[in-house]
Amino acid sequence: MKQYSILLILAAIVCSCGPARWVDRSAKEMVIHNKALTTAHTGISVYSPEEKKYLYHYQDEKYFVPASNVKIATCYAAMKYLGDSLTGAFINENDSVIHVYANGDPTFLSTTFSKHPLYNYLKQDHKKIYLHPPVVAFKTYGKGWSWDDYADPFMPSRSVFPMYDNLVRFEQNNGKLKITPSLVNFKGESLHNATFHKTKGFIIKRSFTDNEFSIIDDADSTKTYSEVPYQSSAWFGSALGLEARLLNDTLKSDRVFPNYVDSLRPKRRLHSQPTDSLLKPMMHRSDNFFAEQSLLMESNEVLGVMNDERIIDTLLKTDFKDLPQKPRWVDGSGLSRYNLFTPQDFVFILDKIQREFGMERVKEIFPTGNEGSLKNYFTSDSSFVYAKTGTLSGIVALSGYVYTRKNKLLIFSILVNNHQASSTEVRRAVERFILLLRKKL
Repeated sequence: MKQYSILLILAAIVCSCGPARWVDRSAKEMVIHNKALTTAHTGISVYSPEEKKYLYHYQDEKYFVPASNVKIATCYAAMKYLGDSLTGAFINENDSVIHVYANGDPTFLSTTFSKHPLYNYLKQDHKKIYLHPPVVAFKTYGKGWSWDDYADPFMPSRSVFPMYDNLVRFEQNNGKLKITPSLVNFKGESLHNATFHKTKGFIIKRSFTDNEFSIIDDADSTKTYSEVPYQSSAWFGSALGLEARLLNDTLKSDRVFPNYVDSLRPKRRLHSQPTDSLLKPMMHRSDNFFAEQSLLMESNEVLGVMNDERIIDTLLKTDFKDLPQKPRWVDGSGLSRYNLFTPQDFVFILDKIQREFGMERVKEIFPTGNEGSLKNYFTSDSSFVYAKTGTLSGIVALSGYVYTRKNKLLIFSILVNNHQASSTEVRRAVERFILLLRKKL
């Protein structure tokens, strides 16, 4: 009987160690010792929220540049502080004037959305419109952003009153150039008269310091569509002068005027879009602009000022005060290489999201297999993984949720820095590891 009891104890120990040993072996074979990652720095964390314990650690207490995984932290704060619907602006009006207090809402005239409540409200009246900026303390570009990406569509400048995604769209059609929004009062106004050979493409360039656009009729290019960020009024230190001109042009009016902050108190919120309809594209296509503006809106909501540094500091001292390791967090999107998080940090935030908001909401916001930035990954039985990607040169990140074949929910974070392989090779290695977690645990 004594020998039988000892055998039972040993069997229990072996069984309890089995999954951990298997995950360790699989992580080493699939990721850590993978040829594509042998020179990289890698951190892996796998956590069971049901058991409230980590199933696997590998350098998950160390800091990594997380790229767009930063959006996970931004998303949590938006889910908590922006309510069910975004505040497009605050409105105060009388018999002759509509005062519009900007709130940084990136959905205004965005091509992602078909309905624009604030615009519809403004165009149905003929009153004068005064645009008021909120109290601000931020720069148009985040700390550590690559300055030479300023003309690329993935890095629009941040602003208090975004329009058209803060992008100018150029489209060649039958040799004519269509520009949206119109560049009236821009230095590049003459571009409206540009003509092209139908067989040629074009290249658009913009000055770094202002909104002076130039165009090159390029016989070697097949590009007939281009998106280039414009500089908002925040860059020039003016009070929404550019935005007033753009809105006048869109409304076909001359009744919109820039104004400074005054003593009027906004009477009511004018809501624009459901909050999750902003967060879904932010997470699916990793929209940097939506992420940055979300952070500014969170700041305005919580602190009464648009200040990315202050809202990050506030979140780290409140909602994220129990993070396993205190991160260095500098922007909302993850464009900056100054950001430093650990895999354990992301596991903590992801666990917090599913506990406070539920997995059904997570499934609406996070991409699953073969969707968004996970396109062509996890294509078979795709609805078992919900995760956020992150990519910069030499950096690949994937953090999220996976349901095992036994319907057990696991939370994972895998951060890879300084790899010299292709990003696809690294992503495939991570994908194979997650697929094994699903199959075996």
